Amino acid sequence: MDSPFNLDKYIMHHVVNSHEWLLPFASPIILPGPLSNHALSLFIGCTIILILFLAFYRKNERVPTGFTNCLEAMVVFIRDEIAVPNLGEDDGLRMTPMLCTFFFFILVLNLLGLIPLFSTATANINVTFCLGFLIFVLLVFGTLSRSGLKGMWHALIPSTLPKWLMPFFLVVELASICVRSAALMIRLFANMIAGHMVILSFLGLTLILGWFNPIGFTVGIAGVILAILIYCLEVFIAFLQAYIFVLLSAVFIGQMYHPEH
Repeated sequence: MDSPFNLDKYIMHHVVNSHEWLLPFASPIILPGPLSNHALSLFIGCTIILILFLAFYRKNERVPTGFTNCLEAMVVFIRDEIAVPNLGEDDGLRMTPMLCTFFFFILVLNLLGLIPLFSTATANINVTFCLGFLIFVLLVFGTLSRSGLKGMWHALIPSTLPKWLMPFFLVVELASICVRSAALMIRLFANMIAGHMVILSFLGLTLILGWFNPIGFTVGIAGVILAILIYCLEVFIAFLQAYIFVLLSAVFIGQMYHPEH
């Protein structure tokens, strides 16, 4: 006798990290050694980015066209609308390559997770923690290497602050650096995993109620339609979350590097 369908296990089986590469309409492939499906998505995503910029990007074109024009438009947008306004001319130009790397890395992984053949690495808290930790390193050690302890102090404590408030304000500001990095981590992780759980929940309704009764058929059709609509929304969210991560990173770094503004 077949066991009853368990929606919780069905959802978690498709969103958590595992050592099985889940294939549609086929048996899962057991991945070797420490390799997991999220790690596999990371390798594939990095390979796609390298192929895009090493094989498809034509840097020698005087007038960019096609795919080169698309990539350059995104790079120029990040430089002119995010990096320079928030970091200034010098720091903005210097940090544009890093911000572009963050953007394309997150975007490719987000879009890769929408293909049934792959999993969403950005829905793994460990991946988003690493991204948030890199921003933390830039906030703390980047400020120290740039301006020293004196610059770090001015970035944390306003010059007009009364002396008796400085110890309390220092604790708050040090905690806020951790909170900013944690916010970047949790925002990306939560948004990516939530969308996939909603889609799987709608599809799971069709399996719970079945198709061979009027109620099940009606709810099943509605569930599939809603899942498709949420899927289309997830394509937009994939771009939006990559943009938000890069924008907030630039804002946070700019606040530390240029506290006078």
